[in-house]
Amino acid sequence: MRRLGCFAILAGLLLLAAGSWLGYGWKGAGPLPRAANVEIAEGASLAAAARTLEKAGVIGSAGRFRWQARVFGSGAPIKAGEYAFPDHASAAQVLEILQGGKAVQRLVVIPEGLPSVMVRDVLIKAQALRGDVKVPAEGSVLPGGYAFERDEARGAVLARMQTAMKDYLATAWKARKPGAVVKTPAQAIILASIVEKETGKPAERRTVAAVYGNRLRLGMPLQADPTVIYPITKGRPLGRRIRQSELRAKNGYNTYAEAGLPIGPIANPGKLSIDAVLDPAASKALYFVADGTGGHVFADTLAEHNANVKKWYAIRRARGEM
Repeated sequence: MRRLGCFAILAGLLLLAAGSWLGYGWKGAGPLPRAANVEIAEGASLAAAARTLEKAGVIGSAGRFRWQARVFGSGAPIKAGEYAFPDHASAAQVLEILQGGKAVQRLVVIPEGLPSVMVRDVLIKAQALRGDVKVPAEGSVLPGGYAFERDEARGAVLARMQTAMKDYLATAWKARKPGAVVKTPAQAIILASIVEKETGKPAERRTVAAVYGNRLRLGMPLQADPTVIYPITKGRPLGRRIRQSELRAKNGYNTYAEAGLPIGPIANPGKLSIDAVLDPAASKALYFVADGTGGHVFADTLAEHNANVKKWYAIRRARGEM
C-alpha cells in the first residue's frame, strides 16, 4: 500500500510538472525583443509554423508551443500569410494571430489623375509585389488606396483597380443627370480625365465640367492644355511650355486643333471628376482662367474672360513669372 501511495504521489508530481511545463509562458511575455513580421507558408502545419516562429525568435520552443496550442488553444486551423507579431507576444497571442488570419496588408496608392504609364511605375516600385505588369488602358484604373499582401502578383492588384473603376462607373452612369453632355460611359471617362487634369479643387469640378459641356454643345474646341501634352508624354510632366507647333498638331487628342472630345482619356480620373461630368453645375460659363490662389475664375463671355486673363497676367508679373 505504501508503494502504491508513493507511485500515486510521483504520478501526481509528474502530471503537475507536465502541466507547469505546458502552461509556462502561455499568456506571459514571449521572447521576441521587438515587433517583427513573419511569413507562414501556404499549407504549413502547426508544427511547421512553430518551427518558423522559433527560428524567427517569436517563440522560445516549437515543441512547447505546439503542445500548448493543443492543450490551451481553440483548435481552429492556422492560416498562411505574413503576420505582424508585437514585441514579447505571448504564445496565446501568437496562436490567436495565426488563427485569426489577419495577415499584414500593404497599401499602394494611385492619386487622382495619374496617367497609366505612372500607374505602372507605382506598381513596379512596390517591392513586396511580384511579377511584371503592362501599362493598363488609360482611364481603366480607379484612383485610391489598394491593400495587398507580400508576394501578391502585380497583375492581381491592377485587376482590382480596374474592377473598381468598372463597378464605380456603372453605378455612377445609372445615376447620371439630364444635364450631362456625354452619351456613353466611355465618353464620361474621357471628359472626366480632362476635368481631373484641369483643376485640383474639388469644389470646382462640376463647374469645369459645365464649361466643357457647354463648349461641346456649341461645337467649340475644348482647348484643354493637358490634351496637347498627352500624346507627347503619355501623361508624364512636359517640363517646358507647350510649343505653337504642338498646339496645331492633329493627333486625335489635341483639343485646340480639333473640336469635340479626344479619342481617349488622358489620365485615370477619380470619383469626384466622374461625378462632376455626370452631374455638371448649372452654369453658362464658357471660359475659365487661373485666379492666383490655385483655383479658377469663370466667365460666360469672351469679354469677361479677357478681363480675367489680364488680372491673371498682372498676378504673374507681380510674382516675377512674366
